[in-house]
Amino acid sequence: MEVNGQAVEAEVSAVSRLSRFLRDVLGLTGVKEGCCEGECGACTVLLDGKPVNSCLMLTFQAAGHEVTTVEGLGESSGLQDAFLQLGAVQCGYCTPGILMAAEGLLRASPNPLEVEIRHALAGNVCRCTGFETIVQAVAAHAAAREVAR
Repeated sequence: MEVNGQAVEAEVSAVSRLSRFLRDVLGLTGVKEGCCEGECGACTVLLDGKPVNSCLMLTFQAAGHEVTTVEGLGESSGLQDAFLQLGAVQCGYCTPGILMAAEGLLRASPNPLEVEIRHALAGNVCRCTGFETIVQAVAAHAAAREVAR
C-alpha cells in the first residue's frame, strides 16, 4: 500500500486492524482509536481519497490502495489553520479524524453547502466544541480554496 505518499510493505496478522498498523507499526499517532466500533470517527483516514474508519478495516484490505492520515495532509493544506483560527479544536483527540472527514468532503465537493458539511462530519464525535466552530472552519476553508482557484 501507499501511506502518505510512501510505498509501505509489511507482513501483518490476518486480524490486524488498519488503525493499529498505522499507529503501532508506522508510528502515525494522529490516527486515534476511540471506540474501535466505527462509531466515533477518531480513526478516520482517507482510502483512495475517501474517508473510512480505519478501526473497521483489516490492514490487508488496504493492500494496493492509497492511505492518507492527518500526517499526510501536511501544513500546506491550510485546513488545520482554519480549525485553529476559528477555535474548532479543544482537547484535540477527535481533531485528526474530523480533519480527514472534512478533507475527504472537500476533495469530492470543493464548495460544499453547510448541510453537506454536517452530513460529512456526522460520523465523528466531538464532546468539546459543539460542532458549530468545526462547521464554520470547514466552510471558511472551502471558501478560501475557492477564491484561490
